Amino acid sequence: MEDKTLSAAVEAVGFACALSRGVRAALVTDDTLTKKDRSPVTIADLGVQAVISHHLHQHNPDIPLMAEEESALLRDPANAELRKRVLEHVARIAPALDETAVMAAIDRGHHQGGAAGRFWTMDPIDGTKGFIRNDQYAVALALIEDGVVQLGVLGCPSLPVETMQGGGTTGAIFAARRGGGARLCALDQSDARVIHVSKVTETAQAVICQSVETGHTSHGRSARIAAKLRVTAPSLHMDSQCKYGVVARGEASVYMRLPSRASVYEEMIWDHAAGCLIVEEAGGRVTDVNGKPLNFALGRTLRDNTGVIATNGHIHDQEIAAVRSVMAEA
Repeated sequence: MEDKTLSAAVEAVGFACALSRGVRAALVTDDTLTKKDRSPVTIADLGVQAVISHHLHQHNPDIPLMAEEESALLRDPANAELRKRVLEHVARIAPALDETAVMAAIDRGHHQGGAAGRFWTMDPIDGTKGFIRNDQYAVALALIEDGVVQLGVLGCPSLPVETMQGGGTTGAIFAARRGGGARLCALDQSDARVIHVSKVTETAQAVICQSVETGHTSHGRSARIAAKLRVTAPSLHMDSQCKYGVVARGEASVYMRLPSRASVYEEMIWDHAAGCLIVEEAGGRVTDVNGKPLNFALGRTLRDNTGVIATNGHIHDQEIAAVRSVMAEA
């Protein structure tokens, strides 16, 4: 895969992070939080999708895009104010895009995926509640070819570049190319460095990373798994694919996303494609809870997989054994 394709993806995610930060700063207020108003997330979702779609189309017009959003909401006359806000924020990043171009860019994301050919997949704002809380969220972009993730980029606008302990620059971009390793830089692409997973080989020394929301993973099961592994360190709780990033840079050794409901839930591929490759290229391993590799060749979902486990690789087998044991007990 050509490096210029990865560079274009990193540029696109950088522009998207700038847009998302602008939306959050301008539109998320205490009143927004009190009323549980999701309109800032909607504006950021649509604006980011437009900016990334347009940028990618300029560089690689032959590669289709799989994305979640459509322009129908903005075309509704009842949503004139929403449409105005989206266009305003896109114009700050890509002033050449008029309303027609913005709508076309959003609607370019209709590809259905599959096992043949290549396509981009993206999640414009992954971690919507983190976005609203001014906590962790991510802009996720991946390139998949013949069912295999080849490029992955994660923009994490609220994540400290160094560690979760804070200090230094806030706002990070993780990027990986299959066979080319993984790297981390600030949003302006400064301070770039190669990253590696942790060297932890004893499960008792592991740090576990998991979702904030109980609807995304079973915290009760996670606690029982941690006990089986004799983990004593407090877990890192955060929204979005930022969790993959902190595993890839060695700050955590395990990310668990366990089924939280009895009904079957199919993970969307854009929620895992970029993060999965970044962890693998940093030296880690990603499977489902049964130890099966994630299958990105089946369309828009990971319907062949149950849950997700990402580790530094050294303790993956022990982690899977503990997960299966706890799930069997349940």
